Amino acid sequence: MDALLLPFIATALAEIGSPTQLLAMLLSARFGARGHVLGGIAAAALANSLIGAAGGRAIHGLVNARAAALMVALSLIATGAAALLRAKPPGLARYGGAGPFLASFLGFLILGFGDNSQFLALTLAVRTDSLWLTALGATAGIMAAVAPAVMVGQALPGTIPLRGLRRGAGILFLCAGAVVAVQALDLA
Repeated sequence: MDALLLPFIATALAEIGSPTQLLAMLLSARFGARGHVLGGIAAAALANSLIGAAGGRAIHGLVNARAAALMVALSLIATGAAALLRAKPPGLARYGGAGPFLASFLGFLILGFGDNSQFLALTLAVRTDSLWLTALGATAGIMAAVAPAVMVGQALPGTIPLRGLRRGAGILFLCAGAVVAVQALDLA
C-alpha cells in the first residue's frame, strides 16, 4: 500500500502551483479541449513516472535501507525547497499543427522530465522496490493536482490560493524530509 499511497500524496502536493500545473492551465485555456488536454497530460505523467520509477527500481538492489531513506529525505527536502521558490509560468511552445493531445503530451513530457515529481517517483521506488505501483501512484497524484487546473483553466489562481498552498506544502516537505533524515541517520 505504501508503494501506491506515498507517491500519490507526495506528487499531488509537489504539483500544487508548480510549473507543470501552470502549463496545464495554459493548455486548457489555449485549446479548450479539456478531455484531450487531460489525456495528453496523463500519458506524459505516466511516461515520466515510469522513467523515474524504473530508475529507482534499478538502484534498489544497489543501496541499503539507510541509503534509500536518505535518498527519500533528500528528494523531500529538494521538493520542499523548490516549492518555496516562486514558480515561473512556462512558455507555451508551438508544436506545428499538433492538436491538444499531442501538444499537451509533448509539453508536459518535456517540462516534467527531471522535475520533482519524477525525482520523488525515483526515490520512492528505491524504497519500495515496486515499479508499477510507484509509477501509478505518482501519476494519480500528478493528475489529482493537474485535473482541477485543466478544468478551471486560468481562473484557478484566483479561485484557490496556490501560493499559500505551495508554501504550506513546501514547509511540509521540508519537515518530512528532516524527520526521515534524522531517522535514517539514527540521530533521534
